[in-house]
Amino acid sequence: MHTLTVRDLRYDFAKVEAWLADGQEIEITKHGKPIARLSPPRPSGGAPKFDAEAHMRRLKETWGDRVFSAEEVREMREAELGDRS
Repeated sequence: MHTLTVRDLRYDFAKVEAWLADGQEIEITKHGKPIARLSPPRPSGGAPKFDAEAHMRRLKETWGDRVFSAEEVREMREAELGDRS
């Protein structure tokens, strides 16, 4: 892992960018103490996409065809949150 100061980051970003493109992790220091770590993006492209069909299947497995009334929802919220709502 490479280590750079905040000043290096500010004035020599081309070097930082090259290290990140090469897959290197970089620790940023200020007054000799680490304050941050930079890493290249994950190859998978980030967070997984939301699968609405799978979500609906899980809801159906959990709740079936049950539909809650507004009163039931209010009671559940009160049970979870107490009197904060």
